[in-house]
Amino acid sequence: MMKSSTLMRSFSIIDNDPYLKDFQKNISQRFDAFNRKRKELTEDSGSLLDFANGYLFFGCHKVKNQWVFREHAPNATAIYLIGEHSNWKALPEFAFKLVEGYWELKVEGNVLKDGSLYRLLMKWEGGEGERIPAWATRVVQDELSKIFSAQIWFPNKKYEWKSDCIKGENYRPFIYEAHIGMSHETPKVNTFTDFKNNILPKIIDAGYNTIQLMAIQEHPYYGSFGYHVSSFFAVSSRFGTPDELKALIDEAHKHGLHVIMDLVHSHSVKNEVEGIAKYDGTEELFFNGNHPAWDSKCFNYAKDDVLHFLLSNCKFWLDEFRFDGFRFDGVTSMLYTHHGLNCNFTSYAQYFDCTANVDAAIYLMLANQLIHEVNNYALTVAEEMSGMPGIAAKIDDGGFGFDYRLAMGVPDFWIKLVKELKDDEWNVSSIFYELTNHRADEKTLSYLESHDQAIVGDKTMLFRLIDKHIYDAMSVDSKNFIVDRGVALHKMMRLITLATAGGGYLNFMGNEFGHPEWIDFPRQGNNWSYYYARRQWSLLENNSLRYHLLAAFDKAMISLAQENDIFKDAFPKKLYEHQNDKILAFTRNNLLFIFNFNPEKSFTNYKLDAPAGKYKIILNTDNPNFNGFGRIDESVCHFTEFVEGRNLISLYLPARTALVLNR
Repeated sequence: MMKSSTLMRSFSIIDNDPYLKDFQKNISQRFDAFNRKRKELTEDSGSLLDFANGYLFFGCHKVKNQWVFREHAPNATAIYLIGEHSNWKALPEFAFKLVEGYWELKVEGNVLKDGSLYRLLMKWEGGEGERIPAWATRVVQDELSKIFSAQIWFPNKKYEWKSDCIKGENYRPFIYEAHIGMSHETPKVNTFTDFKNNILPKIIDAGYNTIQLMAIQEHPYYGSFGYHVSSFFAVSSRFGTPDELKALIDEAHKHGLHVIMDLVHSHSVKNEVEGIAKYDGTEELFFNGNHPAWDSKCFNYAKDDVLHFLLSNCKFWLDEFRFDGFRFDGVTSMLYTHHGLNCNFTSYAQYFDCTANVDAAIYLMLANQLIHEVNNYALTVAEEMSGMPGIAAKIDDGGFGFDYRLAMGVPDFWIKLVKELKDDEWNVSSIFYELTNHRADEKTLSYLESHDQAIVGDKTMLFRLIDKHIYDAMSVDSKNFIVDRGVALHKMMRLITLATAGGGYLNFMGNEFGHPEWIDFPRQGNNWSYYYARRQWSLLENNSLRYHLLAAFDKAMISLAQENDIFKDAFPKKLYEHQNDKILAFTRNNLLFIFNFNPEKSFTNYKLDAPAGKYKIILNTDNPNFNGFGRIDESVCHFTEFVEGRNLISLYLPARTALVLNR
C-alpha cells in the first residue's frame, strides 16, 4: 500500500503547471523509484560515479606485462579469444575462465601487440558465434572483406591534453550540429584530422560556441547516420583513431568551444557479430524486444546489467574523451512502450498511462544525475517530441534532469507554413505563438532545420524556398524574384527562430549559408554515391554567389544574440502585431525585434509600440552585406514619442525585412 507521504509529495513542476496535479502520484512514484534504484545500484560501490566504472574493469586492459580481458556473459558456457594470434581458431590457451560470475583471460604481453585484431568465440548450450566484445574501445573494418574486428589500441604515448573547457554560469548554447564523415566537399568519408584542420575554423569563425558531433559511436552501416550503434565504447574508426578525436576536441576546447556528443542509448543495431544482439546466445542480456519502426533492438532498462553498461558508457565518453555533454537521441521512443508511434499526445494522461516506460525514465534520470556528478557544467539535451512534462526540469523538481529539450515542433511548423500557405496567408500571431510555445520552467533549443529536415525525401529550407532556381540564379548579380523572396525569408525565419528560442539555438552544418539540396548517404538505391553526403563549402567561398552573404548574416545574428545575452529573458515580450499588415514586434533583453512578413507592402513612418527611448538599428536583414536591397538608412537614430498614453516608434519597414534595434 502506498504511503501517504508519497501521495502528498509535491514538486515544482506541479506548482508551475496545475494540470499535473492529477498526476502527482505518478510523478512521486517515479521520483521514489529513481531514489530506490540509485540506492540499490550504489549499495556496494558507494556512489553512482563508482558504479559507472564498468569500462575500467570489463573489456581489454593492459596490466603490467599482461593483457587482461573480462566479459559479462552469464549464458555462455565457454569463451575463446580468437584473432591473428591464434590464426582465428579457438585454442585452449586462449580460453576464458569463469571468475566470480564474470569471464576472464590473461595473455602475456608479447603474444599480442598494439594493432592486433581479435574477436570472441562465444559458446552456449546448443550454439556458438563470433562476437566483438561489448566493451571494446577500438573496432576496425577490413577494407576488402568488410568484416569488423576489435583491435588492441594502447599507443606507447598516452594522449596529452592541452586544453579544457569549463562552462560558465551564463553559458547559453549556440550549437553547430556536425557529421565528421560528410563534412568534406569531396565525395568521400572525411576524417577527424581534416575536420580539425579545415572545418573547425569555419565553425569558430561563424561564432557558434558548441559543436554537436554525430555518429561518433561505431556503427556498421554508414548510411544509418550513426544511429544504429554496434560498439558503444568504440570511436567510429572510419573517421580516424581515438587520439585523433581527442585532438579535435582538444583543439575545440582551446578556442573556447564546448563539444557534445550525439549519444544513442534508445536502441541498438540488430547485428550479432558486430553488435551486441544475442551476445551470449540470448536476447535477454541487453534487450527486451525489437523496435517496430527502426529495425533495431530495444534495451531492457529494468535490468541492472543494462544500467551498468549504459551508465558506464556515459561516464566513459566524458572521462576518456572529455566531451562536455550529450544530446540523447530517441528519448520519446524510450519513454513509451509504443515508442511514440501513432500517438498524437493530445492529453496529459497519455504521459502517465500504462504505456509509460518507467524503467526507461529512471535510467534517464540516473544518466543525468551521473553526468552532472562527473561534470557539474555538462550539457544534456533531450530529443523528445511527445511534450513529456519535466524532461528539462531538475530531478528534485519532479523532472528528468536534462538541461534542455529540443523544440522539435518548430522546424515542422516552418515546413508546414512554407508548403501549405501562400505568403499573404501567413499569420504573424500564429508564428509568434508556435515559436514561443514551450514550458516556462524548461529550457528549449530552437532551430529552423537540423539534419532531420534535409534527409533524402526532404530538402534544406533554402532549397525548399527557391527550388530549381538555386542552380542558376544564386549569382549576386542575378535578378530573380523567387530567389530574392527565398533569401529574404531564409534570413527572417532564422532570426525570429533564434530570437524567440527558449534558451539556446541549433544549426546543422552548412545550413547557415543556405546549403542546397538534401542529404543522402551511400546506399544501393543511389548506386553507393557520396554526392549528397558532403558539404559544398566552395559555394560559401565563392564571392560571386549569394551564399557568403547568407553566412555573413548568420554570423552577425549569432554575434548579436551572444553579445546582448538575449536568452537572459526566458521569453520575448510581444509589443505589437498587425495581421493585415503582417507586422510583428517584440522585445528581449532590451533589444527591439521588428518583422515585416508582408510580401508586397513596405511601410513608411510605421508607428508601433516600443519602450520609451532612443533606438539604433544594429541588425537589418535588408543590408546589402547580407544580400539585401539596402533600403534602410541604418545611421538614423529613432526616438519614441508619447501619444495618447502610448510610447510609439516610427520606422520605415520594407517588405520581407526584419530589424533589430538597441536603446
